[in-house]
Amino acid sequence: MLVAFSVAPSTAHPEGSVADAVADAVRVVRESGLPNRTDAMFTTIEGEWDACMDVVRQAVEAVGRHGARVSLVLKADIRPGRTGELGGKLERLEAALARGEQNPTE
Repeated sequence: MLVAFSVAPSTAHPEGSVADAVADAVRVVRESGLPNRTDAMFTTIEGEWDACMDVVRQAVEAVGRHGARVSLVLKADIRPGRTGELGGKLERLEAALARGEQNPTE
């Protein structure tokens, strides 16, 4: 299963940045041991349902220490029996692009 999520405090920081809160959430993810990738919009993790949801919960709790309200956006790709999809999906896409396919499939 892949879980892409974004978590941030909903209340404005006096300096206009949520970087410290988001850094605490990403720290939780990296310490989890689950395969992960963070980009400018989301952090994606890969693992079993319970492990992924536990990491998301811990990340929300970490951000919650920065304010009374937290915003969470979550998207999941649930494919039982599949592993290595964090990189595998991108590899299949790049291969399709290299072949010049009009409709690459997953």
